[in-house]
Amino acid sequence: MSEQNVESPEAHKPVIVEVNGKPVQLPKHRVTGLEIKQAAIDAGVEIKLDFELTEEAHGDKPARNVTDDEHITVTKNSEFLAVDPEEDS
Repeated sequence: MSEQNVESPEAHKPVIVEVNGKPVQLPKHRVTGLEIKQAAIDAGVEIKLDFELTEEAHGDKPARNVTDDEHITVTKNSEFLAVDPEEDS
């Protein structure tokens, strides 16, 4: 019998993550970088869709960039930083 990739029921429930220090509700746990940025804008976070999105380090996972078309799994502990790629650090 082959093993199927079955998502848990939790994967389709809304989840609140943090973007630039503000809470943002996402419709499900599996989302794209673009969906995260759009939800943040809808929640009033002052970013734009062309901003670069970084998933902050958590536990043993290092920080990493998330592209617009990349699908990732988020949890209530997920934190993101969205910055203008044109700004000098």
